[in-house]
Amino acid sequence: MSLPHAILTSLLEKPCTGAELARRFDKSLGLFWQATHQQIYKELGKMEPAGLIEARGLPTARGQQRHFEVLEPGRAALQDWCAAQGGPRPIRDELLVRMRAAAVLGTVDITDEMRRHQRLHAETLERFEAIDARDFPADAARTTADELQLAVLRAGIAYEQSWLAWCGQALADIQKG
Repeated sequence: MSLPHAILTSLLEKPCTGAELARRFDKSLGLFWQATHQQIYKELGKMEPAGLIEARGLPTARGQQRHFEVLEPGRAALQDWCAAQGGPRPIRDELLVRMRAAAVLGTVDITDEMRRHQRLHAETLERFEAIDARDFPADAARTTADELQLAVLRAGIAYEQSWLAWCGQALADIQKG
């Protein structure tokens, strides 16, 4: 996946300013695809000249804010990307590299960092489960779009549950050794 596709998706959900996009990104797609505000603004700056999005100025007290909307070529690019095949993404986790480094060095106790990550993943799981309970009640009728969004959320929940099980087992095994 690429950041432009995530941005197009978010803007199709709701056209907005760059600042609003960055805030919304942190709370939605950012749960599954991280990007800094600077990266988002940089991509917006590339996507507009490419004809994928259009910015319209809105007068404010400080000048003009740019309100971004997806153009037809942007929609078409997102449709093409969405319909294309993709491969599974390899694991890319800094903690795993730190654990390997600690094993090689033999002098670093990595367990505190593992426990910190365990807490962070538990907090993320709690957020995902709260979103599930709030936005997808069991008795609610759902559209196909709702089901797709729920499937993404459930993938995040399953990932966090799996990560927590792995981390708990790894910490238990390290204590034995």
